[in-house]
Amino acid sequence: MAKKILFRRAALLLVGGALCGNLMAQEIHGTIRSKYEYQTEEGEGRFQVRSARVSFSGALEDMAEYKAEIDLSDEGNIKMLDAYARFHPFSKQTNFTVGQMRVPFTIDAHRSPHQQYFANRSFIAKQVGNVRDVGATLGYTFGQDVKETQVVLEAGLFNGSGLTNQKDYWTKSVNFSAKGQFFFPIKSLQGGSGNTFRGVNVTLSVQKTRPDVTVMMYDAGIYFQSARFHLEAEYLLKTYGHDTFDDVHALNTFACYDIPLRRCAFSKVSPLVRFDYMTDHSDGEYNSDGVLPIDDYERSRLTAGATLSLLKPFKADIRLNFEKYFYPDASIPATSEKDKIVCEFMLRF
Repeated sequence: MAKKILFRRAALLLVGGALCGNLMAQEIHGTIRSKYEYQTEEGEGRFQVRSARVSFSGALEDMAEYKAEIDLSDEGNIKMLDAYARFHPFSKQTNFTVGQMRVPFTIDAHRSPHQQYFANRSFIAKQVGNVRDVGATLGYTFGQDVKETQVVLEAGLFNGSGLTNQKDYWTKSVNFSAKGQFFFPIKSLQGGSGNTFRGVNVTLSVQKTRPDVTVMMYDAGIYFQSARFHLEAEYLLKTYGHDTFDDVHALNTFACYDIPLRRCAFSKVSPLVRFDYMTDHSDGEYNSDGVLPIDDYERSRLTAGATLSLLKPFKADIRLNFEKYFYPDASIPATSEKDKIVCEFMLRF
């Protein structure tokens, strides 16, 4: 109870200080995600506030940056998500980050809520590759011009304590994560202008964690981005030390197409479709019987829908999705992992 009260006071202090101008934040952002879900088989529905985030970020001269982000309603809980300082000791291409952050790993798990294409995250982003921790990273970017090939490399060491177990946590080993992003621009020749750029991104990453056993994860993804199309595919392999659990395979693929609208309250409508899949998954923590249990059963999912984007100055989306789940006979569906219709309202300011 005392911890919850402390979180609430910290949240109010951050918000109040920002509004009064006491914080030296150069940028203040917020994200609100509220949605209604209806499970078609059970005939049950619910309203939910999925996210209510506030973040403060900025730069101190050219050599240092900072960010603090808190979610006032992460499925009803208050969570401090990011709290880090970032330094550029040699140049803007080099960065050293220390604090609490999302570890550099995968494509989809690294997206913030306002950057997601679908109302509900993929299995890779939610169950398998979703890791935040406390530690330090070192990064370097080759190439600054978006019209040229860029390579972004980042690697770091982390406690393995997660976000809430830092005070009395000591360890003789550390977790690590490394990620490489390769951006390849492709010039469009349509219309004869020759000045519209689209591109291909290839991302490779690896991560080691140690809940109760050593877990290694390997991820490879690629996406193509043009003025209207976004095509993406990502695969993740998760292995457990001493063969304590079967390897986990996870896949996420989707396509999105933007259709501009005129003389309408919406700036565009984006039809999109996704297929994702995962085998039986364990978080890597032993149960009372001394074995790794199945925390998420094998399943696949087909998601189809459309996103309606409102006009500026606020970035606001209405996400309409239908999710169809497919389970093997031996799998046990979780309460919220069943066929459903989702209508989400997302506001980013």
